[in-house]
Amino acid sequence: MGDRVELRAADGHRFMVYRAAPEGTPKGLVVIAPEIFGVNDHIRAVADEYAADGFLTLAPQLFDRREPDFEAGYDQPSIEAGRALMGEISFDEALRDMEACLAFGADVGKSAVIGYCWGGTIAWLAAARLSQPACCVSYYGGGIPNYRDEAPQVPLMLHFGEQDTHPSLADARQIAETYPDAEAYFYPAGHGFNCTERGSYHAESSKLARERTLDFLARHL
Repeated sequence: MGDRVELRAADGHRFMVYRAAPEGTPKGLVVIAPEIFGVNDHIRAVADEYAADGFLTLAPQLFDRREPDFEAGYDQPSIEAGRALMGEISFDEALRDMEACLAFGADVGKSAVIGYCWGGTIAWLAAARLSQPACCVSYYGGGIPNYRDEAPQVPLMLHFGEQDTHPSLADARQIAETYPDAEAYFYPAGHGFNCTERGSYHAESSKLARERTLDFLARHL
């Protein structure tokens, strides 16, 4: 179980972060960019898992700029609420909060940004725009096609579902072809395949993606 800390972004915004610490000396820092459902039970579980693997892990509440402590489930009203909030948060704002997390944990060594869904697009933009992370990992970032011209500046791993529509398989494959240095993987699954609480959860794909991600972190952190 982790705890919560308050951080301050460069523009003065204060927000809460779920922090999960490993036993012993951290191998590095992992900052989780969450889905549109906030830092809910699933994201906290993901953070706990990375902490168990030896990383100091931070999951910022990126929606605190509009609705503090927002977290939701996966029914249709929750999806609509999350989408509405996502539309009110600019990527520049989200990246400021990510930067504050990266600075907060800088003393433990190299850092990685790992994002899911909306956070997957944030991870792509972190790889393109931010100087702090040593590497980034994006899971099914639906907005990546809108930023395909922003080239990653750090090692990047991409996980896509072949049955996903956001991004579509065609868009995902084009992104992988445009940036061959990025490690792109495709799974026989749909959007959100890593989330155990969603109907689209695909255990085999989730397990394989996590193994690949941990190997990626070992190489770059």
